[in-house]
Amino acid sequence: MSPAKYRTYGLELLMIAVAVIFLFPVYALVTLSMKNPRQIADSPLAPPLPPTLANFGNAWSAASLGPALVNSAVITAVSLLLLIVLGSTGAYFLARRLRGLGYGLYILFLLGIVLPFQLGMIPLYKLVDSLGWLGTYQGMVLFYTGIQLPFTVFLYTGFIRALPPDYAQAALIDGCDHRQAFTRVVFPLLRPITGTVIILNAVFIWNDFFTPLLYLGGSGKETVPVGVFSFVGQYVSDYGLVFAGLVLAALPILLVFLLLQRYVIKGFAGGLKG
Repeated sequence: MSPAKYRTYGLELLMIAVAVIFLFPVYALVTLSMKNPRQIADSPLAPPLPPTLANFGNAWSAASLGPALVNSAVITAVSLLLLIVLGSTGAYFLARRLRGLGYGLYILFLLGIVLPFQLGMIPLYKLVDSLGWLGTYQGMVLFYTGIQLPFTVFLYTGFIRALPPDYAQAALIDGCDHRQAFTRVVFPLLRPITGTVIILNAVFIWNDFFTPLLYLGGSGKETVPVGVFSFVGQYVSDYGLVFAGLVLAALPILLVFLLLQRYVIKGFAGGLKG
């Protein structure tokens, strides 16, 4: 066997080992969620024989995951809609104005990525409090839109710069204004990067724990991470319920990722070309 084949087999074995390492936590999470306390005490990592699905129903009712999922879905969906609209239109202007005001605004957005948002937590909290939006969807949507907009603009700008400007110019020649040229011609071409924007922002918003705890604590509109946190503290000794609750909390965002994962590579590749 040639040395090249040995290297190929070695790399394949290495990739298999890395995959097993990354998949082991998922295996442990799913396995423990389908066991009763006695099975967990006897053999926590062995396959569940027989598996039980009762933990999922008990976790759903005990952790009040239904209302928490609705709260997370509303906040995530509205925030994503605003991020897509504001981020794509702002990036279109910045990508086509490479000098002067456009370049200065682009650098300003980049600073919004570099600076940690924890620096503005107290002023942001006071702002939301002064608006009377503590414990409301509006306060959370305002926070996430402002925090994630620089990153969204950065992604869209890189992708739009890689697009030939001829498409929009042809639409302008045909009688469209800039808004029509963007909405009818340019924005449909942004589908790959829009999928990337949706996935990355949705994962951040859905999994964020500290901000909903601070802004929504005690309001009855807590999101999934806060609901799971209170549930884990209450049922910490019943690991089957705890892991079942974690699986239910992760399923929606995992489904979104599986549906849109092909757009992530396309979006980043298109942006890197520019």
